[in-house]
Amino acid sequence: MKKQRVAILGSTGSVGANTLDVIARHPERFEVFALTAATQVDVMLAQCAQFKPRYAVMASEAHGRLLAEKIKANGLTAHVLSSQAAIEMVASHDEVDTVMAAIVGVAGLASCLAAARAGKRLLLANKEALVVGGQLFLDAVKQGGATLLPIDSEHSAIFQSLPEDASTWNERVDKIILTASGGPFRCRDVATLRDVTPQEACAHPNWVMGRKISVDSATIMNKALEVIEARYLFGLPPDRLEVVLHPQSVIHSMVQYRDSSVVAQLGTPDMRVPIAYGLAWPERIASGASTLDFRQLADLTFESMDAPGHAQRFAGLALAWESLAAPEGTTAILNAANEVAVAAFLEQRIRFDQIHAVNRATLDALTPSKPRSLTDLMALDMQGRAAANQAIERLSAGVVVH
Repeated sequence: MKKQRVAILGSTGSVGANTLDVIARHPERFEVFALTAATQVDVMLAQCAQFKPRYAVMASEAHGRLLAEKIKANGLTAHVLSSQAAIEMVASHDEVDTVMAAIVGVAGLASCLAAARAGKRLLLANKEALVVGGQLFLDAVKQGGATLLPIDSEHSAIFQSLPEDASTWNERVDKIILTASGGPFRCRDVATLRDVTPQEACAHPNWVMGRKISVDSATIMNKALEVIEARYLFGLPPDRLEVVLHPQSVIHSMVQYRDSSVVAQLGTPDMRVPIAYGLAWPERIASGASTLDFRQLADLTFESMDAPGHAQRFAGLALAWESLAAPEGTTAILNAANEVAVAAFLEQRIRFDQIHAVNRATLDALTPSKPRSLTDLMALDMQGRAAANQAIERLSAGVVVH
């Protein structure tokens, strides 16, 4: 069996680390060709020592120089590069078979596009490729002949529950149902959300994730972005996408068919499951995750998003359908606003309950022109960030933002 050569974009984050864990379990199947990271030099050094990639890429020259010094001092052979261009180079390298796209945020968009245009097997853990890139990204996948495989647990579950023939999805499927845990504040008094601390928001009850996505889970903006992602991934219209609360995170998502039957994917809340599925698809390999023990499994419960308090607690969810119905490019603005708002909350410049206010104000402030290139998408991102920062400044000055 020829080994798959894998480039992991964002190897020091949680998805990247879990990808390396799965790869380490199957040395006969996978070879790490390249690793990329933003700032975590020592973690990257340890990964290079264990997996011996040909390339190790840092996002900035300063971190690249530091890594190069440590690589040399430890007698390692990885070729150290730095810059966005270098990340795009390894993502599209002729010798790479598979790209794990796990760079958080819009920073990962250009490298995702590079991998798509180069026709790679693209394991997509970066929501922004579709939330920001939209149809432009799908066009790049089609033109490059890439194989696009979702890695988000929800989208992987949907993919596993759909018919193999994508041309039948619209005809055979009634709707897609994404599950949401509800995060740490599902039962918290709405009136106390103004007092939530970053530490509390990052303490997810089921999943171990980075700080930004943990906050998104607490506000349920992660689900809003996932609805947008599902719209582009699976091609169903927004009115056939639904979200239901499922606090146990055992059923990762479901597909309801025209005959009213429902197919669901179940598993422990461990990202190694969808990662292993993406790496080996259409085969199945051991992921290292524990299996479900149905004898010990707690009750599986579900709640409507219309339950008392949820409309206020999770106000951001409706922005998914609103932005999909708005001019193309609006989802890119929503993503930019949310990144800025979450960062401001983590820096304690705004309250937790003001994240939605910033997102809402940003959408109200801008009407995008249809993006036709990566340059257009990045311009929309900049516009969204500027408007979000203006909303934050108004909040800091005591101005009420709606």
